[in-house]
Amino acid sequence: MTYDSDVLIVGGGLNGSALALALAQGGLSVTVVDAIPADTRGTSGFDGRSYALALASQRLLSAIGLWAGLAADAQPILEIKVSDGHAGEGPAPFVLEFDHAEIEEGPMGFMIEDRFLRRALLSAMAAEPRITHLAGTTVVAQDVQSAGVTVTLASGGTRTARLLVGCDGRRSGTADRAGIARTGWDYGQTALVCAIGHEKPHHGIAHQFFMPPGPLAILPLPGNRCSIVWSETHEQAAAIQALDDVGYLAALRPRFGDFLGEIHLAGTRFTYPLSLTLANALIGDRLALVGDAAHGVHPIAGQGLNLGLRDVAALAEVLVDACRRGEEIGARDVLERYQRWRRWDTATLALATDGFNRLFSNDNPLLRAVRDIGLGAVNAMPGLRRRFIREAAGLNGELPRLMKGRPI
Repeated sequence: MTYDSDVLIVGGGLNGSALALALAQGGLSVTVVDAIPADTRGTSGFDGRSYALALASQRLLSAIGLWAGLAADAQPILEIKVSDGHAGEGPAPFVLEFDHAEIEEGPMGFMIEDRFLRRALLSAMAAEPRITHLAGTTVVAQDVQSAGVTVTLASGGTRTARLLVGCDGRRSGTADRAGIARTGWDYGQTALVCAIGHEKPHHGIAHQFFMPPGPLAILPLPGNRCSIVWSETHEQAAAIQALDDVGYLAALRPRFGDFLGEIHLAGTRFTYPLSLTLANALIGDRLALVGDAAHGVHPIAGQGLNLGLRDVAALAEVLVDACRRGEEIGARDVLERYQRWRRWDTATLALATDGFNRLFSNDNPLLRAVRDIGLGAVNAMPGLRRRFIREAAGLNGELPRLMKGRPI
């Protein structure tokens, strides 16, 4: 069988692009099939979308050569404050505070706007001769043979590769065509996502405020701006999203408070229904799943992209190391190494976010007392608090080389 590339990646989003760069820099040839036209992904205007990158994810971006061009537009996360309460009443007395000064490595993470990260990935792919970027088309069929994979494109023609990787989101067509089922459930919540400008400086502090309908995350951006991820019931979120900007801010203010002074909207408003969805397998015949195609978790800890980038780092290391040893990168035993590496981390984080959401997204008086005392107890235990800080920074566990800031 002849191959157009070693690896064919379905999905040209953040995870797909990062994986393509990591593999290409490791010596493999890559084709990326991207449903969205390149000029749409490369738009320079701010649309309100931003990401919380754990320190380990920032190290990955540094290792693949992107961070030097992103650092000036990133906002370090220096503290995280976690509290519980009701809208308009302020937080309960017990607050859990994480300070980056408690670890030696530096900030726990960084906030980066979608427009900067996406554009950097696109530019780097365009400059990499081992990457073929097919934008504005989709895969409509895939055929796995003993020696490789053939995909059929909606734009016409076929492409062949040794290995197929699905980076095509929670409703992954790649996983569906491979017969990989999913397990999960709807949370009955919708996330309202926007960015705001505010009067007072945020000092690099991120806030997670738990309310009965769902959590509110306030994440610092460069300047006097913050990214907001705000969860409500499906019905309430739809009603709020339907309001004009004045009404939307009026709904946000009692939940947000006045600690940053006057606020105003910046960028576009989005909504996302929230659910848990886990692929029952991360691999198939000459197939691997990465990012949301493998797992979609609640955004309660802002770990969705970080979880996907850990997949990227692990799969890239497994494949590049196998290639250097002369192994077949699409072989089942090679792909099993990736699945074993990532499955436990994926499952535990999914269960943790699910458990936290269920514990905090209710108004049960007994549970309120238990969780508030728990926040205060963790805050009073430096060793445990430090472990949580390192977890938030992505520094615990068996880290791939890229997540240590080292090339493969």
